[in-house]
Amino acid sequence: MEKENVAHPQKLGLKNRHIQLIAIAGTIGTGLFLGAGKTIEMTGPSIVFSYIVIGIAMFIFLRTIGELLYNDSSQHSFLNFTTKYVGQRAGYFVQWTYWLVLVFVCISELTAIGTYVQFWLPHVPLWLIEVVALVLLFGLNTLNARFFGETEFWFAIIKVAAILGMIGTAIFLLFGHFSYASVIQGQSFKGAVSISNITHNFSFFPKGVMNWVSALQMVMFAFTSMEFIGMTAAETEDPKTTIPKAINQIPVRILIFYVGALLAIMTIFTWTHIPADKSPFVMVFELIGIKWAAALINFVVLTSAASALNSSLFSATRNMYSLARQHDRGKLTGLTKLSRNGIPLNALYLVAGLSIFAPILTLIPQIQNAFDFAASCTTNLFLIVYFVHLYTFYKYRKSNDFNPEGFLTPRAKITVPFVLFIFCAVFLSLFFHTDTLFPALGALVWTIVFGIYSRTRKI
Repeated sequence: MEKENVAHPQKLGLKNRHIQLIAIAGTIGTGLFLGAGKTIEMTGPSIVFSYIVIGIAMFIFLRTIGELLYNDSSQHSFLNFTTKYVGQRAGYFVQWTYWLVLVFVCISELTAIGTYVQFWLPHVPLWLIEVVALVLLFGLNTLNARFFGETEFWFAIIKVAAILGMIGTAIFLLFGHFSYASVIQGQSFKGAVSISNITHNFSFFPKGVMNWVSALQMVMFAFTSMEFIGMTAAETEDPKTTIPKAINQIPVRILIFYVGALLAIMTIFTWTHIPADKSPFVMVFELIGIKWAAALINFVVLTSAASALNSSLFSATRNMYSLARQHDRGKLTGLTKLSRNGIPLNALYLVAGLSIFAPILTLIPQIQNAFDFAASCTTNLFLIVYFVHLYTFYKYRKSNDFNPEGFLTPRAKITVPFVLFIFCAVFLSLFFHTDTLFPALGALVWTIVFGIYSRTRKI
């Protein structure tokens, strides 16, 4: 068995413009574009505070990743540090768990793509849309890896422009005193773009404390995958410059892209009438009668989901390749074979095959919302990986490798326990809502069963 760290089968060839835009794109995803509808429906304007609190926690978490990668960027992934500082068995557990996470991300993004396409094709089955999307993105991932960086660069530009355009439109409509008449569930509704849509009868828990707590899961899902920033930074020409720059810009991006976008949505339309199962970015324009803008935004959020699926397929495939190289005992040899242009094609086939569970989920009647179910599974497993990383960071700080002159996590003795508390609160919240209970139990079963296996397996 190979015990050294295995690099990616092909360098990404990322330039600084790629890493900066991909870093921005990592803070804008389906959790915001689609998941915000449900969180707004559950908690109203107070959801902004949830995004701020979890955003702060994620920034500190990324600083812990940044500190490790800055000290040793040759590791390529924050996951490799678990093997280095905790042990090979823990590293085995966290690497396979993270790979499973990426598969669930693929499933989540596929369900989102189906929802977006149904905006134009409401009578086409979700499962069919998802299968077609998977085939197209599979084909894209068979191309040269350098093409990945360029594709994500342009996807990122579209997403950033959409958010800024959304905020700018809200400001324009607000100062233009725009009013509208809409029809909601067969009843006429008149309204206006106004700050009062947020402040009128404001309540921190308009639908109860438990709804507010339950919404934390989807907020957390909106921030997951941000660690990809640190993982791609290792592929740049100057990681010691790129890592701090990319991570330190996260707080500003959270304020602009998350808080700004949510406030814009709720300023344009009364939050109590925004549908929970659709993208609020699209529906606010649909409801106020600007249908061309709704169609444009739907195209943008569709490209966002396609971008996220593209990234997840790419990452899950490379992770599978790396795992097969490290833990091959004659069973995974086929997954280490590369195509002529350096693509681990068999690993890509495996990931795509598992992603086909997305259309299967939409056909199971017991699952009311396939996206919520997949997003819950993703959040659960991400949190397990995050908990292991925080322990890894603790072990690093206690080791001789700790560099007090490096890119340090600010006030780590205070901030890291704060992050742990927030992550624990989110994980516990998953057990208090019917939509997230079974995914939460599944994550516990995986952690216990696979944890025991990882602990007892021969090295």
